[in-house]
Amino acid sequence: MKTNLLTLILCIYSVLASSQIDYEEIQSEILGTARQLKIQLPRNYDENIEKSYPVIVVMDGDYLFEPVAGNVDYYSYWEEMPQVIVVGINQVDSRDDDTFYDDVSNLPSDTGASFFEFLGLEVMPYLDENYRTSTFRIAVGHDMTANFMNYYLMKDPALFQGYISLSPDLAPQMEERLVARLGQAQQKIFYYLATASDDISVLRDPIIQLDVQIKQVQNENVQYTFDNFDGATHYSLVGRAIPKALENMFSIYRPISKKEYKEKILPSESPFNYLIDKYATVKTLFGLDDPIRVNDYVATATALEKKADWEGLASLGQLARKQYPETMLGNYYLALSLEKAGEPKKAMRTYQNAFLLEEVSFLTKDLMLDRANKIKEDFGY
Repeated sequence: MKTNLLTLILCIYSVLASSQIDYEEIQSEILGTARQLKIQLPRNYDENIEKSYPVIVVMDGDYLFEPVAGNVDYYSYWEEMPQVIVVGINQVDSRDDDTFYDDVSNLPSDTGASFFEFLGLEVMPYLDENYRTSTFRIAVGHDMTANFMNYYLMKDPALFQGYISLSPDLAPQMEERLVARLGQAQQKIFYYLATASDDISVLRDPIIQLDVQIKQVQNENVQYTFDNFDGATHYSLVGRAIPKALENMFSIYRPISKKEYKEKILPSESPFNYLIDKYATVKTLFGLDDPIRVNDYVATATALEKKADWEGLASLGQLARKQYPETMLGNYYLALSLEKAGEPKKAMRTYQNAFLLEEVSFLTKDLMLDRANKIKEDFGY
């Protein structure tokens, strides 16, 4: 187990070393001073000039940025999550001031109110103006900043759609306010909360109580995940929680797995519609309009064949033609649907047309030729 964890850590920091990280200073009129930002851009950001990216804002960026950025780069490399822009806000000398709240109202006050406005009114507009950002945003915080980021959820609409709360030092009334807000949320909210068996006790106990209350919230707009790590401390839980949070928030984005295929696609009434809905949800939630992965086409086509849904297979082929016109993917599925639907001559010609296109996945020119010749022999064309 320790060897596997060490290997993962080495992989994360290896990919982090190869990623594009910028250090920028933003002059704040609200704070009356400059603040340093760490910004990790996705790989090939400069080449993909038409693409926009979700944003992850990391408070406590002086120590929390690297573990978040490393995990993001690693997971996005393997398509376990989309590529995103990671922004760290350094707070090493200002953490107490930035997270200050009033003792009576328990809301941001004085320097805390200024920082609240700085992030919402200066940092986020700066990112939108200078980078290709999408509408989906996640906040990450630890201890005091994990509590503070909840105040952005109280806005309507909330500034962030995802919240990764790592062992928060909860302010008085935060439990009631947070539970009430989640219960009333009209937009999709992803909320991840973590503590550990060896967490600081004065923080851990309220977190456990908060978890109980959030689990009672009945709101389809809220996707909530909680982890209580055995054997982890207030600081070591961070390394275990970040990947779990990313996995949960972006689970629908992943390529179709064997589990998803067996439990969701095969039992569905229409595998084709399931695929369309999956990518439509990704677009709605994360602001991403990516083409369907070739492997997801293959998985969906396999399900359509098992269900003898030739109309759905034809629709899949038409879509593949639009998204991958240079490959034989769409023609193959169209030809197969025609063959199974009792139109061998059209199927033969479509296989022959596919022969002229680029090979992809398991589809080869030899396979297209064999399919066309088999029909020719069987029907004497």
